[in-house]
Amino acid sequence: MSRRLGHSLGVDVVPYKYCPLNCVYCEVQRTTQLTLQREEFFPLEEIISELDEFLKGRPPLDYITFSGAGEPTLYSRIGELIAYIKDRYPQYKLALLTNGMLLDRDDLRRDILPCDLILPSLDACSEPVFERINRPHPELSVTKLIESLVTLRKEYKGQIWLEVFIIAGVNDTQEELDCLCRAITGIKPDRVQINSLDRPAAEEWVQTADSKTLDRVSKYFKKHLQMPVEIIATVHLEDLGLELPQELVSNLEALLSRRPCTAEELSHSLGMHINEISKTLRQLNMDNKLDISREERGVFYAWKR
Repeated sequence: MSRRLGHSLGVDVVPYKYCPLNCVYCEVQRTTQLTLQREEFFPLEEIISELDEFLKGRPPLDYITFSGAGEPTLYSRIGELIAYIKDRYPQYKLALLTNGMLLDRDDLRRDILPCDLILPSLDACSEPVFERINRPHPELSVTKLIESLVTLRKEYKGQIWLEVFIIAGVNDTQEELDCLCRAITGIKPDRVQINSLDRPAAEEWVQTADSKTLDRVSKYFKKHLQMPVEIIATVHLEDLGLELPQELVSNLEALLSRRPCTAEELSHSLGMHINEISKTLRQLNMDNKLDISREERGVFYAWKR
C-alpha cells in the first residue's frame, strides 16, 4: 500500500543500503555501502522467476515499482528487467523511485525510458545544504544532479513526480526555496511532492517539519512554479481508500506488545521486506499506535498500551 502509488508491487534489485547517498532523514537508517558502482547484485533470471510466479495470477496493481532499501539504478541489468516486464506484462504500469544521482549516465537514462513514471528526489539546490542533508558520495554534486534531471526531462516522455523532503531550518530558508524553484523550473516535472519525516530518521537531530512549515513551503512553490504542488507528508492511507493488511498489523501488535524491536528485527522475525515493515510502521506511528525510542543499537518500536 503506497501513499503515492496505490497498490504497488515493490521490486528491490539491490542489497540493503547500497546507495550513492547517506541521507540524514532516511527511514531505513544510515547507508552502509556508499557506492556508485553498478552491479548485477542478484541474477536477473532469479528476479524474473520471482516476478513470473507473482504475476501469473494477474493481480490488480496500480504499479510495479522499482524501489527498495537502496538505490535501484545501481542494478546493472535494470534495463533488461524493465524491457522484460514491458514485453511480458504490458498491462502493468512501471514506476521508478530514484535519488537520480546516476542519471548523468546515458546508458542508464536509455534503460529507464520505458517506465511510465519516474519519481526522483531533489532536497537542496546549494552545495552546502545538499552536503548536509544528502551526504553524497565524494564524486557527486547537486549541480550534476540538477543537470541530469534537466536532461532526463528532455529525453523522457512519461510522468516525472519530483519529491522534495523538507527539514525545517535547513532547506526551508528563503534562499534555498528560491534556488529550488529555479532548479525545478528548469527540470519541468509534471508534479512536485513535498515530504517530511513521519518516523525516526537516520540522525537524531532531524525533526519533523510541522504543518505550518509544510504549508508555507507549499504556498511558496505554488506561487513560483507552473506545475501542481502537493504535500504528501501527512497523507493517511485511509484518506486514499487504502488499508494496512490486518494480519500484518496483528502480528506487529503481538510482537511489539511483548518487547520493543527495531524495523530490521521485525523484518527478520516476520520474513518480510524492510520496506513493507517501514511503510507499516510509518502509518502506525501516524495513527499514534507506537512508542518509539532511540538507543545505541538503533531505533526501537513498542506497541502503546
